[in-house]
Amino acid sequence: MATILDTTELAAAPPRKRFQETLVFDLCERVFLLLLFIWFASRVLPSVAGQPYNMLILVSETLTAFLVLVRRPGPMATSAYAWTVAVVGTCAPLLVLPHGGSLVPIEAAAMLMLFGLFLSLAAKAFLRRSFGIVAACRGVRRGGVYRLVRHPMYSGYVVTQAGFLLLNPSFWNAIVYAVAWLAMLLRIEEEEKFLSRDPAYRDYQADVRWRLVPGIY
Repeated sequence: MATILDTTELAAAPPRKRFQETLVFDLCERVFLLLLFIWFASRVLPSVAGQPYNMLILVSETLTAFLVLVRRPGPMATSAYAWTVAVVGTCAPLLVLPHGGSLVPIEAAAMLMLFGLFLSLAAKAFLRRSFGIVAACRGVRRGGVYRLVRHPMYSGYVVTQAGFLLLNPSFWNAIVYAVAWLAMLLRIEEEEKFLSRDPAYRDYQADVRWRLVPGIY
């Protein structure tokens, strides 16, 4: 998830004011995600005793929260729309609940979650502290799994979350992920609107055609 700032949002403000505004938004984003993650972990962790594979979704979301907390600071988009799709896409998955009654063999769901976790970890290994939620100026990545699709981290999230849904099927979980995945698609559109203003990213788009799934999207 490499993103670049829409500089027109902050261009009218003096540099010092823009910097202070960025720090405030950055802090708000981190605190909000941390509180929601603590709530999520308090609900999922007790279920691990009965369903050990739920630990996989906990690992995936824990790493996301950790990388946001330790990321490098940088200018951030401040539009309400950019924040809405980013926060909903990131935080909505934390609202799922352990349920039980797997729709597929438990091992199959676990393998799906493991594959998705591996994919998102591989993407995060390239981003390291450049990871973020809202569109921000942290550079463009082209190596590793970013050679396959432009948003491999999101691909990994969808696969891991689909595995969790199969393992913990419920109407609530299905609605949560439907909202999260729709927000993710809108988030991708918003990020690429920013990124396409960078010639380096336009070159990357020409080299890597697909966003999430090779041959499909």
